[in-house]
Amino acid sequence: MEPTTRQVRVPGRVNLMGDHTDYNRGLVLPMAINRWCDVTVTPNRARVVRARSAQLAGAVEVPLDAVVDPLTVEPPWGRFVAGAVAACRAVTSDFEAAITGVELDVTSSVPPGAGLSSSSALAVALVLSLQPGTERSVLQWAELALDAEVRATAVPGGLMDQLAALAGRDDHALLIDFDVLALEPVVMPPAAALLVAHCGKARTLAGSEYASRRAECETVAAQLGLGSLRAATREQVVDAPRARHVVSENARVLATAEALRCGDLDVMGRLMLESHASLRDDYEVSTFELDALVDAFVGAGAAGARLTGAGFGGCVVAVCAAEREEQVLADAITAYRDATGIEAQGFVAHAVDGALARGAGG
Repeated sequence: MEPTTRQVRVPGRVNLMGDHTDYNRGLVLPMAINRWCDVTVTPNRARVVRARSAQLAGAVEVPLDAVVDPLTVEPPWGRFVAGAVAACRAVTSDFEAAITGVELDVTSSVPPGAGLSSSSALAVALVLSLQPGTERSVLQWAELALDAEVRATAVPGGLMDQLAALAGRDDHALLIDFDVLALEPVVMPPAAALLVAHCGKARTLAGSEYASRRAECETVAAQLGLGSLRAATREQVVDAPRARHVVSENARVLATAEALRCGDLDVMGRLMLESHASLRDDYEVSTFELDALVDAFVGAGAAGARLTGAGFGGCVVAVCAAEREEQVLADAITAYRDATGIEAQGFVAHAVDGALARGAGG
């Protein structure tokens, strides 16, 4: 009998509001988007996981009967495969019986280095590929994928990306409260269009100041005698720029969710611009290119725009009236090229179902 091949599909995500808040037990408002990481999974007769990528060079082979340090694996994208194997090993009591050899063929339309969670989409897809039929909650799957990603990159990320990729809902954003780990779908108003464009500068967290930003937040929380910045007030952090961003961003998440419910594009646009200014000035994770792209979107008629993701490069997300989406996107890309000489790549983003809603965990 021929081996049974199956498919795992995991979306990327765009974050509408709430960057650098998830690891501070704060609030975020991402949505799963119409860009996917697809994995074709075919069992093999060997005790090995072999993976190939349609977009990235090189193949990877991870033995199941030996412990492999993911950070030593080449090519670098293969570290995610080794990280997924190691993460599954850590939570599986009878690993040898539970994990069998597979061939993994990976293809992805989530642009790498864009702040749209290409790495997290891959990590989620890999753990779902290695442990089909395993009963876990959304949170448990997200934690497993995060563990795989941290093992692969040594970057201490938060859970927003994995939760959005797993639990996203068609035509909805996802309001996530990391203080109580509650998820609430928020319907996207039909009159609003979300536009995403890459500034042309790739974003990378390894080697960036991401980890130091997180450490700064933890230091402020400890100085205030708090378990996290979620409990901090504006008055407590007025002289601490990193913490000031987190506290103000949490408030903007709630206000943005309400603007979505009311279909108020003007309010949403204003909040996005305030968020970008905070990320630029208080958290210092923006770049010249991201700032210029935000300006280009606003000049083209968007109600507002902001960097999305961790910053240091990658993408901008903008909101505009749905009937003008193509024109605003085209005009923004033209204006950005005129200002910087860089040809931005953009698309209209639509909210889609996450991997578990599509049945990928079964």
